Amino acid sequence: MYLDRLWITDFRNYLTAELAPAPSGLTVIVGNNGEGKTNLLEAVGYLATLRSFRGAPPDALVRIGADQAIVRAEADRDGRRLLIEAELRPNGRDRVQVNRQPLRRSRDLLGALQVTVFAPDDLALIKAGPQGRRDYLDDLLVALHPRHDALRSDLDRILKQRNALLKQAGGNPRPAADIITTLDVWDQKLADTGAAVADARAGLLVTLGPELAAGYDRVAERAAHVTVAYQRSWHGPLADALAAARGDDLRRGVTTLGPQRDDLIVTLGGLASRTHASQGEQRSLALALRLAGHLLVTRALDGPPLLLLDDVFSELDADRSGALLDSLPPGQALVTTAGQLPSHAHPALVVRVEGGKILP
Repeated sequence: MYLDRLWITDFRNYLTAELAPAPSGLTVIVGNNGEGKTNLLEAVGYLATLRSFRGAPPDALVRIGADQAIVRAEADRDGRRLLIEAELRPNGRDRVQVNRQPLRRSRDLLGALQVTVFAPDDLALIKAGPQGRRDYLDDLLVALHPRHDALRSDLDRILKQRNALLKQAGGNPRPAADIITTLDVWDQKLADTGAAVADARAGLLVTLGPELAAGYDRVAERAAHVTVAYQRSWHGPLADALAAARGDDLRRGVTTLGPQRDDLIVTLGGLASRTHASQGEQRSLALALRLAGHLLVTRALDGPPLLLLDDVFSELDADRSGALLDSLPPGQALVTTAGQLPSHAHPALVVRVEGGKILP
């Protein structure tokens, strides 16, 4: 899989731009901070996932003063041409086409263009709260098994309905009978779907754990004892746990346990990395998590996804930068930098960006 060409119009700070990256190896996008380097990677990532890897809302992707943004890309997947086109409208519904056919559901796009993103914010995977780690697991599951997207959507829908019902109870631990009856229905749905989500995440760690440990040793250039564990927010069958927690849930007006409260625990040398690892160790662990996921998807696809490395090397010393490059499987990569690349990085193409323009 590789990206052949990218076109953007009124996206972020770009009026219009066209990028033709090298079909393999490193395409390096250089420029000062704030000139638009990351915006190019963000456009590619949007076409793969229909969301910003920076967490920005869709209206923030449209250039100020413009009615809409257009992002188009041609790619090659196993020798087949792929055209993805998206219109982003701040005050209307976005439109997406794949090979000139309207996209009816976002999940129909899954797997069309696979990307792995390395970004400075990845430090939050280790250092911040559990939401980012849950998202990491779910995103990786979708990349490996697109059907997991439906399971994740079902969980979100069930939680939304159950929490609305709990709020409707108004903090009363003994609400009206109709609320209790409806709550029984949503509890069963949550028990079934929630257990499936948690089991899928825990199962993923069986293959992810060894890759993470090996990846950390390579990036950190030293042997270390890295482990992962899936920490559920309940014990025993989820249906029983939900029944036991119902009174508390009704008083608080929110679902207090389930996969939306679980966590991925990463330890280094037997200690929780979130609280005991140094920032340098945490950054290496975050890189190793991304690398491990990338390698798993590479095996599942029988080829590497497109790599998007956003200003990663500015956060690493020369040894760790080199170790990361050496750990990446061959394939196509887009790399942004405001400084120098590691000495043994050999770009296939260098592109300069200035003021929202790709310079000739």
